[in-house]
Amino acid sequence: MTDIVKKSLLEIRELLKRGEVKVLDVVNSCFDQLEKSEPVINALVSWNKEACQTMAQEMDKTGPDSQKPLWGVPITIKDVICTNDFPTTCGSKILQDYRPCYDATLVEKLRQAGAIIMGKNNMDEFAMGSSTENSAFKTTKNPWDIQRVPGGSSGGSAASVAAWQCYASIGTDTGGSIRQPASFCGINGLKPTYGRVSRFGLVAYGSSLDQAGPMTRNARDAALMLNVISGHDPKDSTSAPKHVPDFLQATYQQTSLKGLRIGLPNQYWKGRMSQETSQCCTNVLNAARNAGCKVVEVDMPHADMGIAAYYIIAMAEASSNLARYDGVKYGVRDKDSKDILEMYRKTRSMALGEEVQRRIMIGTYVLSAGYYDAYYKKAAQIRRLILEDYMRAFESCDIICAPASPSTAFKIGENIHDPLQMYMTDIFTTSLNLAGLPGMTIPAGLGNESGMPAGIQIFAPAFQEATILSTAHILESALPPLGIPAGLTAS
Repeated sequence: MTDIVKKSLLEIRELLKRGEVKVLDVVNSCFDQLEKSEPVINALVSWNKEACQTMAQEMDKTGPDSQKPLWGVPITIKDVICTNDFPTTCGSKILQDYRPCYDATLVEKLRQAGAIIMGKNNMDEFAMGSSTENSAFKTTKNPWDIQRVPGGSSGGSAASVAAWQCYASIGTDTGGSIRQPASFCGINGLKPTYGRVSRFGLVAYGSSLDQAGPMTRNARDAALMLNVISGHDPKDSTSAPKHVPDFLQATYQQTSLKGLRIGLPNQYWKGRMSQETSQCCTNVLNAARNAGCKVVEVDMPHADMGIAAYYIIAMAEASSNLARYDGVKYGVRDKDSKDILEMYRKTRSMALGEEVQRRIMIGTYVLSAGYYDAYYKKAAQIRRLILEDYMRAFESCDIICAPASPSTAFKIGENIHDPLQMYMTDIFTTSLNLAGLPGMTIPAGLGNESGMPAGIQIFAPAFQEATILSTAHILESALPPLGIPAGLTAS
Protein backbone atom coordinates (compact mmCIF):
# COMPACT_ATOMS: atom_id res chain seq x y z
CA MET A 1 0.00 0.00 0.00
CA THR A 2 1.45 3.35 -1.05
CA ASP A 3 1.44 6.52 1.04
CA ILE A 4 0.55 4.60 4.18
CA VAL A 5 2.19 7.28 6.31
CA LYS A 6 -0.01 9.99 4.79
CA LYS A 7 -3.21 8.44 6.18
CA SER A 8 -4.93 10.11 9.10
CA LEU A 9 -5.01 8.37 12.46
CA LEU A 10 -8.64 7.33 11.97
CA GLU A 11 -7.95 6.04 8.47
CA ILE A 12 -5.02 3.88 9.56
CA ARG A 13 -7.01 2.66 12.56
CA GLU A 14 -9.80 1.45 10.29
CA LEU A 15 -7.35 -0.29 7.96
CA LEU A 16 -5.75 -2.04 10.95
CA LYS A 17 -9.10 -2.99 12.40
CA ARG A 18 -10.24 -4.59 9.13
CA GLY A 19 -6.94 -6.43 8.75
CA GLU A 20 -6.20 -4.69 5.43
CA VAL A 21 -2.77 -3.69 6.65
CA LYS A 22 -0.38 -5.30 9.12
CA VAL A 23 0.83 -3.45 12.19
CA LEU A 24 4.40 -4.30 11.19
CA ASP A 25 3.87 -2.65 7.78
CA VAL A 26 2.58 0.48 9.48
CA VAL A 27 5.49 0.59 11.91
CA ASN A 28 8.06 -0.03 9.17
CA SER A 29 6.52 2.69 7.00
CA CYS A 30 6.70 5.22 9.84
CA PHE A 31 10.32 4.37 10.58
CA ASP A 32 11.21 4.50 6.87
CA GLN A 33 9.77 8.00 6.80
CA LEU A 34 11.54 8.85 10.05
CA GLU A 35 14.92 7.67 8.74
CA LYS A 36 14.41 9.67 5.56
CA SER A 37 13.20 12.92 7.14
CA GLU A 38 14.87 12.97 10.56
CA PRO A 39 18.36 13.98 9.32
CA VAL A 40 16.69 17.06 7.85
CA ILE A 41 14.15 18.15 10.50
CA ASN A 42 15.53 16.81 13.85
CA ALA A 43 12.11 16.16 15.37
CA LEU A 44 13.08 13.40 17.84
CA VAL A 45 15.72 12.92 20.52
CA SER A 46 15.23 9.15 20.97
CA TRP A 47 13.42 6.27 19.29
CA ASN A 48 13.48 2.47 19.28
CA LYS A 49 12.72 0.80 15.98
CA GLU A 50 13.49 -2.74 17.13
CA ALA A 51 11.19 -2.61 20.15
CA CYS A 52 8.36 -1.22 18.03
CA GLN A 53 8.84 -3.95 15.40
CA THR A 54 8.75 -6.62 18.10
CA MET A 55 5.55 -5.16 19.53
CA ALA A 56 4.02 -4.97 16.04
CA GLN A 57 4.82 -8.62 15.32
CA GLU A 58 3.16 -9.68 18.59
CA MET A 59 0.08 -7.61 17.74
CA ASP A 60 -0.15 -9.12 14.27
CA LYS A 61 -0.14 -12.61 15.83
CA THR A 62 -3.10 -11.87 18.11
CA GLY A 63 -5.04 -9.72 15.63
CA PRO A 64 -7.03 -6.51 16.06
CA ASP A 65 -8.45 -5.69 19.49
CA SER A 66 -11.72 -3.75 19.26
CA GLN A 67 -11.41 -2.73 22.91
CA LYS A 68 -8.26 -0.74 22.15
CA PRO A 69 -9.05 2.43 20.16
CA LEU A 70 -5.41 3.08 19.18
CA TRP A 71 -4.47 -0.55 18.49
CA GLY A 72 -1.31 -0.66 16.35
CA VAL A 73 -1.09 3.12 15.77
CA PRO A 74 2.45 4.62 16.04
CA ILE A 75 2.67 7.91 17.95
CA THR A 76 5.39 10.06 19.53
CA ILE A 77 5.61 11.85 22.89
CA LYS A 78 7.17 15.20 23.84
CA ASP A 79 10.27 14.56 25.92
CA VAL A 80 8.91 16.36 28.98
CA ILE A 81 6.55 13.43 29.73
CA CYS A 82 7.89 10.45 31.70
CA THR A 83 8.27 7.09 29.95
CA ASN A 84 9.93 4.06 31.49
CA ASP A 85 11.33 2.74 28.21
CA PHE A 86 12.88 5.96 26.90
CA PRO A 87 15.03 8.64 28.55
CA THR A 88 13.13 11.77 29.58
CA THR A 89 15.54 14.65 28.99
CA CYS A 90 13.23 17.70 28.86
CA GLY A 91 15.64 18.91 26.16
CA SER A 92 18.25 19.61 28.89
CA LYS A 93 21.79 18.46 29.57
CA ILE A 94 20.96 18.16 33.25
CA LEU A 95 18.57 15.26 32.50
CA GLN A 96 20.30 13.83 29.43
CA ASP A 97 20.71 10.39 30.99
CA TYR A 98 17.59 10.40 33.17
CA ARG A 99 15.34 7.39 32.66
CA PRO A 100 12.17 7.43 34.79
CA CYS A 101 11.11 4.23 36.55
CA TYR A 102 7.46 4.82 35.66
CA ASP A 103 5.11 6.01 32.92
CA ALA A 104 3.09 9.19 33.15
CA THR A 105 -0.61 8.50 33.55
CA LEU A 106 -1.40 9.65 30.02
CA VAL A 107 1.34 7.35 28.66
CA GLU A 108 -0.22 4.43 30.57
CA LYS A 109 -3.57 5.27 28.97
CA LEU A 110 -2.03 5.40 25.50
CA ARG A 111 -0.35 2.01 25.99
CA GLN A 112 -3.57 0.49 27.34
CA ALA A 113 -5.34 1.83 24.23
CA GLY A 114 -2.88 -0.10 22.04
CA ALA A 115 -0.73 2.78 20.79
CA ILE A 116 2.87 2.05 19.80
CA ILE A 117 5.18 4.74 21.18
CA MET A 118 7.93 5.23 18.63
CA GLY A 119 10.06 7.76 20.51
CA LYS A 120 10.39 11.10 22.24
CA ASN A 121 10.25 14.50 20.56
CA ASN A 122 12.78 17.30 20.73
CA MET A 123 11.67 20.43 22.60
CA ASP A 124 12.80 23.74 24.06
CA GLU A 125 14.64 23.04 27.32
CA PHE A 126 12.09 22.47 30.10
CA ALA A 127 9.42 23.74 27.66
CA MET A 128 10.88 27.28 27.80
CA GLY A 129 10.80 28.72 24.33
CA SER A 130 8.75 29.45 21.25
CA SER A 131 10.94 27.98 18.51
CA THR A 132 12.59 24.70 19.67
CA GLU A 133 15.93 26.49 19.30
CA ASN A 134 16.51 26.22 23.06
CA SER A 135 16.99 22.45 23.10
CA ALA A 136 20.36 21.40 24.53
CA PHE A 137 20.69 18.78 21.79
CA LYS A 138 19.62 20.16 18.41
CA THR A 139 17.34 22.61 16.61
CA THR A 140 14.21 21.20 15.04
CA LYS A 141 13.33 22.53 11.59
CA ASN A 142 9.95 23.23 10.04
CA PRO A 143 8.91 20.58 7.46
CA TRP A 144 7.39 23.35 5.31
CA ASP A 145 10.68 25.25 5.10
CA ILE A 146 13.77 23.89 6.81
CA GLN A 147 15.20 27.42 7.12
CA ARG A 148 12.38 28.22 9.56
CA VAL A 149 11.50 27.19 13.10
CA PRO A 150 8.63 24.76 13.84
CA GLY A 151 7.49 26.83 16.83
CA GLY A 152 7.86 25.79 20.41
CA SER A 153 8.15 24.35 22.83
CA SER A 154 6.37 21.34 21.27
CA GLY A 155 8.11 21.97 17.95
CA GLY A 156 9.46 18.42 17.74
CA SER A 157 5.98 16.97 18.16
CA ALA A 158 4.49 19.33 15.56
CA ALA A 159 7.25 18.66 13.03
CA SER A 160 6.98 14.90 13.58
CA VAL A 161 3.25 14.91 12.76
CA ALA A 162 3.64 17.29 9.81
CA ALA A 163 6.48 15.18 8.36
CA TRP A 164 4.40 11.95 8.52
CA GLN A 165 6.77 10.28 10.97
CA CYS A 166 3.79 9.31 13.14
CA TYR A 167 0.00 9.64 13.16
CA ALA A 168 -0.23 11.81 16.29
CA SER A 169 1.90 13.20 19.07
CA ILE A 170 1.44 14.47 22.59
CA GLY A 171 2.63 17.99 23.35
CA THR A 172 2.33 20.25 26.37
CA ASP A 173 0.97 23.78 26.52
CA THR A 174 2.06 26.18 29.27
CA GLY A 175 1.62 29.42 27.32
CA GLY A 176 0.68 28.17 23.84
CA SER A 177 3.28 25.46 23.27
CA ILE A 178 0.81 23.16 21.53
CA ARG A 179 -1.20 25.79 19.62
CA GLN A 180 1.66 27.97 18.30
CA PRO A 181 3.77 25.13 16.80
CA ALA A 182 0.60 23.58 15.38
CA SER A 183 0.02 26.88 13.58
CA PHE A 184 3.60 27.06 12.28
CA CYS A 185 3.55 23.44 11.00
CA GLY A 186 0.04 23.34 9.55
CA ILE A 187 -1.46 20.75 11.90
CA ASN A 188 -4.08 20.64 14.67
CA GLY A 189 -3.12 21.22 18.30
CA LEU A 190 -5.53 21.01 21.23
CA LYS A 191 -4.92 22.41 24.70
CA PRO A 192 -7.58 20.82 26.95
CA THR A 193 -9.10 22.49 29.99
CA TYR A 194 -6.66 22.57 32.92
CA GLY A 195 -7.39 19.37 34.86
CA ARG A 196 -8.94 17.45 31.94
CA VAL A 197 -5.75 15.42 31.36
CA SER A 198 -3.63 14.17 34.26
CA ARG A 199 -0.32 15.96 34.81
CA PHE A 200 1.12 13.04 36.79
CA GLY A 201 4.42 12.25 35.09
CA LEU A 202 4.60 15.57 33.28
CA VAL A 203 7.82 17.32 34.36
CA ALA A 204 6.65 20.65 35.76
CA TYR A 205 7.50 24.05 34.31
CA GLY A 206 4.57 26.22 35.46
CA SER A 207 2.39 23.94 37.57
CA SER A 208 -0.75 26.08 37.43
CA LEU A 209 -0.46 26.45 33.66
CA ASP A 210 0.94 23.20 32.19
CA GLN A 211 -1.48 20.96 30.30
CA ALA A 212 -0.80 18.06 27.92
CA GLY A 213 -2.82 17.58 24.76
CA PRO A 214 -2.89 15.95 21.31
CA MET A 215 -1.26 17.19 18.10
CA THR A 216 -2.77 15.61 15.00
CA ARG A 217 -3.55 16.05 11.32
CA ASN A 218 -7.27 16.75 11.79
CA ALA A 219 -9.89 17.44 14.43
CA ARG A 220 -11.35 13.93 14.58
CA ASP A 221 -7.92 12.44 15.20
CA ALA A 222 -7.53 14.91 18.07
CA ALA A 223 -10.95 13.89 19.42
CA LEU A 224 -9.94 10.24 19.50
CA MET A 225 -6.66 11.01 21.22
CA LEU A 226 -8.44 13.16 23.80
CA ASN A 227 -10.90 10.32 24.45
CA VAL A 228 -7.95 8.15 25.42
CA ILE A 229 -5.88 10.50 27.59
CA SER A 230 -8.68 12.32 29.49
CA GLY A 231 -10.09 11.43 32.89
CA HIS A 232 -9.68 11.95 36.60
CA ASP A 233 -6.43 10.71 38.12
CA PRO A 234 -6.18 10.35 41.91
CA LYS A 235 -2.38 10.65 41.57
CA ASP A 236 -2.78 14.26 40.39
CA SER A 237 -4.41 16.61 42.91
CA THR A 238 -5.21 19.10 40.13
CA SER A 239 -6.99 16.48 38.01
CA ALA A 240 -10.69 17.33 37.62
CA PRO A 241 -13.28 14.67 38.59
CA LYS A 242 -15.39 15.55 35.56
CA HIS A 243 -17.36 13.30 33.24
CA VAL A 244 -15.47 12.57 30.01
CA PRO A 245 -17.82 12.68 27.01
CA ASP A 246 -17.14 10.82 23.77
CA PHE A 247 -15.40 13.63 21.90
CA LEU A 248 -15.14 11.66 18.67
CA GLN A 249 -18.84 10.83 18.67
CA ALA A 250 -19.62 14.51 19.23
CA THR A 251 -17.96 15.36 15.91
CA TYR A 252 -20.34 12.99 14.15
CA GLN A 253 -23.42 14.23 16.02
CA GLN A 254 -22.89 17.90 15.19
CA THR A 255 -23.25 18.34 11.44
CA SER A 256 -23.96 22.06 11.17
CA LEU A 257 -22.70 25.37 12.53
CA LYS A 258 -25.98 27.14 11.84
CA GLY A 259 -26.75 29.54 14.68
CA LEU A 260 -23.37 29.15 16.38
CA ARG A 261 -22.18 32.48 17.77
CA ILE A 262 -18.48 33.22 17.22
CA GLY A 263 -16.95 35.94 19.36
CA LEU A 264 -14.13 38.08 17.95
CA PRO A 265 -12.17 40.04 20.59
CA ASN A 266 -11.16 43.44 19.19
CA GLN A 267 -7.92 43.25 21.13
CA TYR A 268 -6.81 40.15 19.17
CA TRP A 269 -7.81 41.18 15.69
CA LYS A 270 -6.74 44.77 15.16
CA GLY A 271 -3.23 45.59 13.97
CA ARG A 272 -1.23 42.86 15.67
CA MET A 273 -0.64 40.31 12.95
CA SER A 274 0.92 40.15 9.55
CA GLN A 275 -1.21 40.80 6.50
CA GLU A 276 -0.96 37.22 5.27
CA THR A 277 -1.93 35.81 8.67
CA SER A 278 -4.88 38.20 8.82
CA GLN A 279 -6.00 37.11 5.35
CA CYS A 280 -5.84 33.39 6.24
CA CYS A 281 -7.83 33.91 9.46
CA THR A 282 -10.39 36.06 7.63
CA ASN A 283 -10.90 33.24 5.14
CA VAL A 284 -11.80 30.92 8.03
CA LEU A 285 -14.30 33.44 9.38
CA ASN A 286 -15.87 33.75 5.93
CA ALA A 287 -16.19 29.96 5.82
CA ALA A 288 -17.87 30.08 9.22
CA ARG A 289 -20.32 32.74 8.05
CA ASN A 290 -21.11 30.67 4.96
CA ALA A 291 -21.79 27.72 7.26
CA GLY A 292 -24.42 29.74 9.12
CA CYS A 293 -22.44 31.13 12.06
CA LYS A 294 -23.20 34.49 13.56
CA VAL A 295 -20.08 36.56 14.21
CA VAL A 296 -20.19 39.05 17.10
CA GLU A 297 -17.57 41.36 18.56
CA VAL A 298 -16.61 40.80 22.19
CA ASP A 299 -14.51 42.92 24.50
CA MET A 300 -11.59 41.59 26.53
CA PRO A 301 -10.19 44.76 28.13
CA HIS A 302 -7.38 43.05 30.03
CA ALA A 303 -5.99 41.07 27.08
CA ASP A 304 -3.06 43.48 26.71
CA MET A 305 -1.84 42.57 30.18
CA GLY A 306 -1.98 38.83 29.58
CA ILE A 307 1.50 38.23 28.24
CA ALA A 308 3.21 40.20 31.05
CA ALA A 309 1.15 38.43 33.72
CA TYR A 310 1.86 35.08 32.10
CA TYR A 311 5.63 35.51 32.07
CA ILE A 312 5.71 36.68 35.69
CA ILE A 313 3.62 33.74 36.93
CA ALA A 314 5.31 31.15 34.70
CA MET A 315 8.80 32.26 35.65
CA ALA A 316 7.92 32.41 39.35
CA GLU A 317 6.64 28.83 39.22
CA ALA A 318 9.63 27.73 37.11
CA SER A 319 12.09 29.13 39.65
CA SER A 320 10.44 26.96 42.30
CA ASN A 321 9.97 23.82 40.19
CA LEU A 322 13.51 23.80 38.81
CA ALA A 323 15.14 24.14 42.23
CA ARG A 324 15.22 20.33 42.33
CA TYR A 325 17.84 20.23 39.54
CA ASP A 326 20.82 20.97 41.76
CA GLY A 327 23.22 18.14 40.91
CA VAL A 328 22.17 16.08 43.95
CA LYS A 329 18.96 14.33 42.99
CA TYR A 330 19.11 13.96 39.20
CA GLY A 331 21.52 13.65 36.32
CA VAL A 332 24.60 15.81 35.75
CA ARG A 333 26.82 16.94 38.66
CA ASP A 334 30.04 18.98 38.77
CA LYS A 335 32.55 16.68 40.51
CA ASP A 336 35.44 19.10 41.14
CA SER A 337 33.71 21.56 43.47
CA LYS A 338 35.17 22.28 46.92
CA ASP A 339 31.85 22.42 48.76
CA ILE A 340 28.16 21.86 48.16
CA LEU A 341 27.31 25.48 47.35
CA GLU A 342 29.98 25.59 44.67
CA MET A 343 28.68 22.28 43.33
CA TYR A 344 25.14 23.70 43.09
CA ARG A 345 26.37 26.80 41.27
CA LYS A 346 28.69 25.03 38.84
CA THR A 347 26.24 22.23 38.07
CA ARG A 348 23.37 24.60 37.30
CA SER A 349 25.61 26.98 35.32
CA MET A 350 27.04 24.11 33.30
CA ALA A 351 23.93 22.03 32.67
CA LEU A 352 21.09 24.55 32.34
CA GLY A 353 20.77 26.66 29.22
CA GLU A 354 20.74 30.45 28.96
CA GLU A 355 16.96 30.78 28.61
CA VAL A 356 16.30 28.50 31.59
CA GLN A 357 18.76 30.42 33.75
CA ARG A 358 17.17 33.71 32.67
CA ARG A 359 13.69 32.53 33.68
CA ILE A 360 14.88 31.12 37.00
CA MET A 361 16.56 34.43 37.89
CA ILE A 362 13.55 36.54 36.87
CA GLY A 363 11.20 34.17 38.69
CA THR A 364 13.30 34.32 41.84
CA TYR A 365 13.37 38.11 41.63
CA VAL A 366 9.58 38.55 41.32
CA LEU A 367 9.04 36.28 44.33
CA SER A 368 11.67 37.96 46.51
CA ALA A 369 10.87 40.01 49.61
CA GLY A 370 9.96 43.57 48.69
CA TYR A 371 9.01 42.74 45.11
CA TYR A 372 6.33 40.07 45.57
CA ASP A 373 3.48 42.61 45.88
CA ALA A 374 4.73 44.67 42.95
CA TYR A 375 5.01 41.75 40.53
CA TYR A 376 3.61 38.34 41.46
CA LYS A 377 0.59 39.63 43.39
CA LYS A 378 -0.30 42.04 40.57
CA ALA A 379 0.08 39.29 37.98
CA ALA A 380 -2.21 37.01 40.01
CA GLN A 381 -4.81 39.80 40.16
CA ILE A 382 -4.58 40.31 36.39
CA ARG A 383 -5.02 36.57 35.94
CA ARG A 384 -8.37 36.79 37.72
CA LEU A 385 -9.45 39.76 35.59
CA ILE A 386 -8.60 37.86 32.39
CA LEU A 387 -10.71 34.90 33.49
CA GLU A 388 -13.60 37.29 34.18
CA ASP A 389 -13.13 38.77 30.68
CA TYR A 390 -13.61 35.31 29.20
CA MET A 391 -16.64 34.56 31.39
CA ARG A 392 -18.33 37.81 30.28
CA ALA A 393 -17.45 37.19 26.64
CA PHE A 394 -19.01 33.72 26.69
CA GLU A 395 -22.32 35.26 27.81
CA SER A 396 -22.70 36.64 24.27
CA CYS A 397 -21.03 33.90 22.20
CA ASP A 398 -20.54 30.13 22.12
CA ILE A 399 -16.89 30.10 21.02
CA ILE A 400 -14.16 32.68 20.52
CA CYS A 401 -11.84 32.76 17.51
CA ALA A 402 -8.41 34.40 17.48
CA PRO A 403 -5.22 34.11 15.44
CA ALA A 404 -2.71 31.64 16.86
CA SER A 405 0.38 33.73 16.19
CA PRO A 406 1.09 37.23 14.86
CA SER A 407 2.97 35.76 11.89
CA THR A 408 3.86 32.55 10.13
CA ALA A 409 7.03 30.69 11.19
CA PHE A 410 10.07 32.95 11.41
CA LYS A 411 13.60 32.11 10.28
CA ILE A 412 15.91 30.06 12.51
CA GLY A 413 18.06 32.48 14.53
CA GLU A 414 15.84 35.47 13.76
CA ASN A 415 14.63 36.02 17.34
CA ILE A 416 16.95 33.86 19.42
CA HIS A 417 19.04 36.82 20.69
CA ASP A 418 16.02 39.00 21.42
CA PRO A 419 14.06 37.35 24.27
CA LEU A 420 11.37 40.02 24.39
CA GLN A 421 10.64 39.65 20.68
CA MET A 422 10.52 35.88 21.14
CA TYR A 423 8.09 36.23 24.08
CA MET A 424 5.81 38.42 21.96
CA THR A 425 5.20 35.54 19.54
CA ASP A 426 3.02 34.08 22.32
CA ILE A 427 0.82 37.17 22.59
CA PHE A 428 -2.33 35.40 21.31
CA THR A 429 -1.96 32.19 23.31
CA THR A 430 -0.90 32.91 26.89
CA SER A 431 -4.15 34.33 28.28
CA LEU A 432 -5.97 31.04 27.72
CA ASN A 433 -3.52 29.27 30.03
CA LEU A 434 -4.01 31.94 32.70
CA ALA A 435 -7.76 31.28 32.50
CA GLY A 436 -7.33 27.48 32.40
CA LEU A 437 -9.69 27.18 29.41
CA PRO A 438 -9.54 24.86 26.38
CA GLY A 439 -8.39 26.00 22.94
CA MET A 440 -7.41 24.49 19.64
CA THR A 441 -5.44 25.62 16.61
CA ILE A 442 -6.54 24.49 13.17
CA PRO A 443 -4.80 25.31 9.86
CA ALA A 444 -6.19 28.53 8.32
CA GLY A 445 -4.28 28.40 5.05
CA LEU A 446 -0.92 29.25 3.51
CA GLY A 447 0.43 32.79 3.60
CA ASN A 448 0.61 34.55 0.22
CA GLU A 449 4.11 35.91 0.86
CA SER A 450 5.86 33.20 2.86
CA GLY A 451 3.99 30.14 1.60
CA MET A 452 3.96 29.00 5.23
CA PRO A 453 0.95 27.73 7.24
CA ALA A 454 -1.04 30.08 9.47
CA GLY A 455 -3.38 28.90 12.20
CA ILE A 456 -6.52 30.12 13.91
CA GLN A 457 -7.56 29.30 17.47
CA ILE A 458 -10.99 28.24 18.73
CA PHE A 459 -11.70 28.83 22.45
CA ALA A 460 -14.66 27.54 24.49
CA PRO A 461 -15.77 27.60 28.14
CA ALA A 462 -14.18 25.13 30.54
CA PHE A 463 -14.65 21.43 29.73
CA GLN A 464 -16.41 22.13 26.44
CA GLU A 465 -13.76 20.55 24.23
CA ALA A 466 -16.52 18.72 22.33
CA THR A 467 -17.80 22.08 21.03
CA ILE A 468 -14.30 23.04 19.90
CA LEU A 469 -13.66 19.72 18.17
CA SER A 470 -17.03 19.63 16.40
CA THR A 471 -16.62 23.21 15.18
CA ALA A 472 -13.05 22.54 14.10
CA HIS A 473 -14.08 19.46 12.12
CA ILE A 474 -16.80 21.31 10.21
CA LEU A 475 -14.58 24.31 9.49
CA GLU A 476 -11.60 22.28 8.31
CA SER A 477 -13.93 20.31 6.02
CA ALA A 478 -14.95 23.62 4.42
CA LEU A 479 -11.38 24.83 3.89
CA PRO A 480 -8.97 23.71 1.15
CA PRO A 481 -6.22 21.29 2.32
CA LEU A 482 -2.74 22.76 2.78
CA GLY A 483 -1.00 20.20 0.58
CA ILE A 484 2.43 18.62 1.05
CA PRO A 485 5.05 20.32 3.26
CA ALA A 486 7.56 21.77 0.82
CA GLY A 487 10.55 21.17 3.10
CA LEU A 488 10.09 17.40 2.87
CA THR A 489 11.29 17.42 -0.71
CA ALA A 490 14.78 17.99 0.72
CA SER A 491 14.62 14.71 2.64
